[in-house]
Amino acid sequence: MTLETVNCATVNAGALPVQSNTNQIDSSSNAVQCNWPTHNQTEIDSSHTADHFIVRNGVEFAGTHIILDLWGAKNLDNLELMEQALRKAVDVAGATLLHIHLHHFTPNGGISGVAVLAESHISVHTWPERNFAAFDVFMCGDAQPEATIPVLRDAFKPANINVSEHLRGANIEHIEPANDL
Repeated sequence: MTLETVNCATVNAGALPVQSNTNQIDSSSNAVQCNWPTHNQTEIDSSHTADHFIVRNGVEFAGTHIILDLWGAKNLDNLELMEQALRKAVDVAGATLLHIHLHHFTPNGGISGVAVLAESHISVHTWPERNFAAFDVFMCGDAQPEATIPVLRDAFKPANINVSEHLRGANIEHIEPANDL
């Protein structure tokens, strides 16, 4: 690359910079000095560091992970629609978008990507040739990942949608973690 400033997240993939944060390339070694983006959490009381765990019905857990399988879906090769749907899903869930990265495969037009959130992520993988899309929506704190379901349904119009929920990091009492992991 002949550019002096690049984005760390895209330099290894050989893509052009897409974010405003910049990183310097040492022209003698092509090494990149990364200035990774951070999320400002200064509004949190410094005497107590919030971990954003959730308590629901007496169960403490890290976050809600929703798995969505869309069958008979449409427009699964449309990058613009995918980005719009992810942005709207983040918004209605009350989450904080940090970055979206989408990759368009050829020749079938499938899309793989992720919306990185302060609260975790939404990932997607599509198979337009099968009218199938797999979404993972994982969020902690006050975000509402279940609010993303109608947004994704409206955007991609699936004939059938399968939804499952997993409480990540559920605090199960009296079970010790394995020491060999």
